[in-house]
Amino acid sequence: MTTNPTRLRAGLLAASLLISVAACGDDDDDSDASTPPTSAEPSSAEPSPTDDRPTTNEPSRPPVPRVADTIATGLTSPWDMVFLPNGDALVSERDTGLIKRVTADGEVETVGELSEVEPSSEGGLLGLEVHPDFEAEPYVYAYFSTDDDNRLVRMRWDGARLGEAEELFTGVPVGEIHDGGRLAFGGDGMLYISTGETGDEALAQDRDSAGGKILRLEPDGDIPSDNPFPDSAVWSYGHRNVEGLAVDDGGRLWASEFGYNTWDELNLIRPGVNYGWPIREGDEGGSCDCVDPKAQWSVEEASPSGLAYADGALWMASLRGERLWRIVVDGTQVVGEPEAYFTGDYGRLRAIDVAPDGSLWLGTSNTDGRGAPAEDDDRILRIELR
Repeated sequence: MTTNPTRLRAGLLAASLLISVAACGDDDDDSDASTPPTSAEPSSAEPSPTDDRPTTNEPSRPPVPRVADTIATGLTSPWDMVFLPNGDALVSERDTGLIKRVTADGEVETVGELSEVEPSSEGGLLGLEVHPDFEAEPYVYAYFSTDDDNRLVRMRWDGARLGEAEELFTGVPVGEIHDGGRLAFGGDGMLYISTGETGDEALAQDRDSAGGKILRLEPDGDIPSDNPFPDSAVWSYGHRNVEGLAVDDGGRLWASEFGYNTWDELNLIRPGVNYGWPIREGDEGGSCDCVDPKAQWSVEEASPSGLAYADGALWMASLRGERLWRIVVDGTQVVGEPEAYFTGDYGRLRAIDVAPDGSLWLGTSNTDGRGAPAEDDDRILRIELR
């Protein structure tokens, strides 16, 4: 079934745009900011969480990551990866429209192609996700850009290849920049989709638009009846460009978000909440009924993309920052200061996921037009946490 965001509930939120309306125009801003990362306290406007208790009485000892080996080389602009039950990964290539299967011993083969993909500065074949009950419902979901929109499709996996794409949700605003694109199934069995505002800042505060949002859909593309706004796929709004989504072991949804020229953000996502863009950037700017991020970074240190949860921490891949951030979380709170690893060692980092053996697979993004590719780029690295 194809669902169009024109079904989103009417009602434009008025907002005073107290930040410059000139968008920076890319996913790794060229700011000179050099402020170290900080953890931000929640705003008084943040709604009471359903469960604010810590996951454990004391945070576990943080793992020390190390690169164990290189899984694969020679990929073209890998954007996302997701694991099949047998331990193989599916990897999306943004600029080719190809989906490739990568095995743990490094075999790479093309298993699907989306011919409607129209790559741009930041658009193309973006997020992938698998159905949470894959054995019974062997569907792979993909989010990608066309000439006309960003859209969600699903394809049936037959054990060797992906079948024909079935449209589930279309009409999401598309642009040269800020197309969002990450997918994640929550513990509630619903599919969450991050979108960008395509450089049109007003879309982020417009609940009639699917741009600059996190959307929530049923696995078949229908709008859940318990979404915060009637007949609307919008779950949260006021986002600039969310390229990372992760669900922790308590079922909480976290998102990494590009700032303009000062602050990148880590947000804990709540239903119906305004996350401030373009009224606020990080915890700075005009007043609004919105929440502050749980942590924030200068854009030169982050420009965050992929996000994964493992061993009590969120792991955030950074493009311009060229590093992997570890952010320890306990319940709804960030614990201590985020720590950076592999700074400058592998260039731009984008795709990340947790493998069945508990390791992280981390993809470089040096062939995306903004990096300096090494001879074997782009690569997938296997990161051991202990």
